[in-house]
Amino acid sequence: MTTASAHRVSAHPRNIALYGGSFDPIHVGHLAVARAAQRRFHLDEIHFVVAGRPPHKLKHEAAPFPHRYAMAALACSDHAHFVSSLAEAGDDFSGHRVFYSIDTVRHFRHRLGHPDDCLFFILGVDSFLEIPMWRNYDALLNACDFIVASRPGYRMEPLRLLIPPELLKRSAPPSSHTIHLRKSAVHLLDTVSSHVSSTEIRRRRHRRQSIHGLVPVRVEEYILRQGLYL
Repeated sequence: MTTASAHRVSAHPRNIALYGGSFDPIHVGHLAVARAAQRRFHLDEIHFVVAGRPPHKLKHEAAPFPHRYAMAALACSDHAHFVSSLAEAGDDFSGHRVFYSIDTVRHFRHRLGHPDDCLFFILGVDSFLEIPMWRNYDALLNACDFIVASRPGYRMEPLRLLIPPELLKRSAPPSSHTIHLRKSAVHLLDTVSSHVSSTEIRRRRHRRQSIHGLVPVRVEEYILRQGLYL
């Protein structure tokens, strides 16, 4: 599914998630997280938001945006609930502009088809631990629910310590998997364990080693055909 076909007015509230990242390249670990989140939170759509120039990775020379978007689209093509998003492509489809997560979330909020649609933001625990360095992170925490993917057995306390006390919902009961905020919540998704990383895939390609099984078959074929990461 593509962004254009996904943006439609719905008569019923939906659960919609944004899964942002460089996806350089997208791999089976990303998809495992998305599938686990879709099942647990009954997500109607997961938008894979391919980052233009991630503000926290300006020193990393990513593959050109059109290639990263094409790989995300191929990875999403076999999943009815997955959508490849052009939200951070920029007007010229170059991905050269820096986008901030708060702006992307507001963009999706504006385009939701039903006033009661619930918006989620999927990210890994390492990224969430850096969220105090993100632009307007307190506003971002209020703007949507967060699904934080972690290794099994991860505890919530390190995440709770990052949240400004004034954002917390004081009357909420204690939970091992959810932090209740006044306007949103942070959920821990600790059912996925994957050791695959985009960095390792790029290294293997640079060494001309096989990446079979680390990325979807169509993505592997695309990487080989385009000669990426050599």
